[in-house]
Amino acid sequence: MTVRPIRLFGDPVLRSPADPVRIGSEGVRELVQDLVDTVKEPGRAGVAAPQIGVGLRAFSYNVDGEVGYVLNPELVETAGEPELMDEGCLSVPGLAYPTRRFPYAKVRGVDVDGAEVVLEGTGLMAEALQHECDHLDGTVYVMTLDPETRRQALRDIRAQDWFH
Repeated sequence: MTVRPIRLFGDPVLRSPADPVRIGSEGVRELVQDLVDTVKEPGRAGVAAPQIGVGLRAFSYNVDGEVGYVLNPELVETAGEPELMDEGCLSVPGLAYPTRRFPYAKVRGVDVDGAEVVLEGTGLMAEALQHECDHLDGTVYVMTLDPETRRQALRDIRAQDWFH
């Protein structure tokens, strides 16, 4: 069991689009186990591989007591009018900002054996699916905020003890 440290905003791995996972390649099962162990920590809804320093398209989730993972996920469907919700991120600890998210999201990917995985949901699950897919595309949510909120968020981040 390995709970990996979370990379913080400013780390280059968080700004780079993640590469596809080669199913069956060495280390994939260990990566999945690390992602699942890391997301099980209290207060965590999702962890993307770049957040633990691995530039691969994989994330784990922990929503409403359901813990799992998906490899090579693609956001294939969103629905409803985007709404503002207070969103936080493990890579931006202690801060949260109003972020526009669709109320429904659907992701399609595979498991470690290459079998199809479909995740979908509303509420926190929809938010987590969109948030984690953003990470895999090299986007931390604060960069998607409206310009005024983003400026404030970046000022707040620069003032944090963890930011260097």
